[in-house]
Amino acid sequence: MRKWGAAVVAVLTSLVLGAAGSQAATGTTGTTGTTAKEAYEIWLVDQSNSPGLAHGGAVHVYSGADVTTRLSAARPAHVIDLGGATSALCLASTGSVPVRPHMIVFNKADTHAALAFVASGHVVVFNAATRAPLACLRTEPGAGGARQAHAVWPTEDDRYLIVANQNGKKLERITTDYASGVFTTQPAATLDMAGCVTPNGLPCQAPAVRPDNAPICPFIASDNGPVFVSLRGGGLLVVDWRTTPMSIVGEYDVTQVPANGCGFIEAAGTVFGNGGGGAPGNLDQFSVFRLPMSGYSSIASPNTPAVQRLFDDDSPERDAHGVLVAGDERHVWVGDRDANVAEVFNGASGAHVGTVDLTSPFSADPTVDLFAVSPDEKWAFASTRGPNPLSGDPHSSHGTNPGMLILKLTGNGKKGTVEGLVPISNLDSSGVQRADAHGIRIRRTG
Repeated sequence: MRKWGAAVVAVLTSLVLGAAGSQAATGTTGTTGTTAKEAYEIWLVDQSNSPGLAHGGAVHVYSGADVTTRLSAARPAHVIDLGGATSALCLASTGSVPVRPHMIVFNKADTHAALAFVASGHVVVFNAATRAPLACLRTEPGAGGARQAHAVWPTEDDRYLIVANQNGKKLERITTDYASGVFTTQPAATLDMAGCVTPNGLPCQAPAVRPDNAPICPFIASDNGPVFVSLRGGGLLVVDWRTTPMSIVGEYDVTQVPANGCGFIEAAGTVFGNGGGGAPGNLDQFSVFRLPMSGYSSIASPNTPAVQRLFDDDSPERDAHGVLVAGDERHVWVGDRDANVAEVFNGASGAHVGTVDLTSPFSADPTVDLFAVSPDEKWAFASTRGPNPLSGDPHSSHGTNPGMLILKLTGNGKKGTVEGLVPISNLDSSGVQRADAHGIRIRRTG
């Protein structure tokens, strides 16, 4: 096991850009009615390398009050240059630098952030208030020697981070002691998703069952139950993260759950998920399904409890990706990177109830990736991809305006209007735009 505590990086925190810089406007009431109790900030991840480097990246931190007041004119209160203290910490801790920051989450107390680097397999934990990196860990080599950290998810009790080691085809676990600043990988807990056998005696990965078990996005609902893990080739595994090693308690094959899902959200006691295209061999697909939060058992038959398929469209120029829930769980949105729309579903019944157009005078091709919703559920924010996305080619993630789309929600989250787009930029030495926004999350500050 590898342990990295806060003391390891005492000499590095001074390198963080503006680590003691201004926080979000906690306690300020702006034109949107934001109160201290609702104060928040938005963290937006730029996957592109730090200027002049082949690693790093950036996290842009915005005041929620500033964004919803100034709209497109808003600028970050702080930018974390991941090529500085974060890269120095990872080099000292793991012997390698972090490449391509991808997905970000906060612990339940909103005191710490965890950032997954998909290309290099690093996971970095930050003090959210000071922006200082506290620990850098790395996933294990897996299938074919590959290792990635595509996404992480915290358990509801803040005891662990669950890590999707995508090309390594492993699900990994990190212990998280936020109070003491100690974070530890747990190799004994790792689930080998390519080589394991399910409780039903079936191979975890097999043609026509689950053909490519690269884990994409893990998700744990508010009941702190099992972790739902979407798979690149289709199908899904439901895993008990408390056991060592972590163990499968539900299995779904490719006929039940579509491929390339990266979007789980909880609404009205169920878990909504999606399946998308956007990748070679499966460029066009928009599917939405839901499952119960509980009722999983290692002795259950495959595809139990039953999947409810809510929406399927494999016509050209469709690619389901990010999700949001709003209106006190009345409505669920699923974004489409290709069609530049969001399909809206009733959170209780699952019925499709509308389509929101995400194009606007601010961008004719926003290519929204992931969503975040303000604590008062009046606003939504979406990362928008750049003209040179880092997701490979062919892919549906080519956008024109890298940054953050601002949406005002109405009708208990059933509808929304585009109110602005905050740009980000990272020009290389040739003047080519490399900025490529991806991860986005809300952190409550008041």
